[in-house]
Amino acid sequence: MRITDKIILTFSLIVFSVSTVTGGPNDETDMRKLWTDCSLTGVVSFEVFNTAMLGYLRIENLKKKNLLTVIDYSKPSTQKRFFVIDLKNKKLLYNCLVAHGKNSGENFPKDFSNKKQSLKSCLGFFLTAGTYSGKNGYSLQLDGLEKNINDNTRDREIVIHGAEYVSTNYIKNYGRLGRSWGCPALPPEISKEVIDIISGGSCLFIYADDSYYNENSVFKIKKT
Repeated sequence: MRITDKIILTFSLIVFSVSTVTGGPNDETDMRKLWTDCSLTGVVSFEVFNTAMLGYLRIENLKKKNLLTVIDYSKPSTQKRFFVIDLKNKKLLYNCLVAHGKNSGENFPKDFSNKKQSLKSCLGFFLTAGTYSGKNGYSLQLDGLEKNINDNTRDREIVIHGAEYVSTNYIKNYGRLGRSWGCPALPPEISKEVIDIISGGSCLFIYADDSYYNENSVFKIKKT
């Protein structure tokens, strides 16, 4: 058996096993149907959802396989771009505002980094970990799964937390959300509820149409 065939077979087995456990898709037709059934049409683009699912299906150690969280940083901060999807029950659980790092851009984030003290957001696939109460209140630790893209997440203290500057009032006053030091900050009134649901081993995917990420991600299926 050729190496290429082995890779294809391995990926097919991963897709089959996850599909069996979660009821998830195993081809593009099923993927598009799941996207529609979850009422994501006009909310999350199929391209973003499809990319998230292709990576999700390749991630090991998922404990909460029914959940997929997506942040779409191709959208401005004035739009709701944080999504928690229940894949098993085919339901969009949360859709809310989320901040990006102050050095990633103003209303539109354009620059991303894996470096310490960059104050920029990072992209890619993550596993959610444990919770704690720190300087930003109740927070969720993240483990970046992509080398040289987000694997410094713990050292950078990139976590999900609530922040007062993530609100419609802030947008009215400043024309954009406030910005973090790289953390995907949520509206404080729902942050604890969201954190408790997605913590402990679910998949988070942070998307942007970024050339460095598109070329170097090991989870994305490269376009030919």
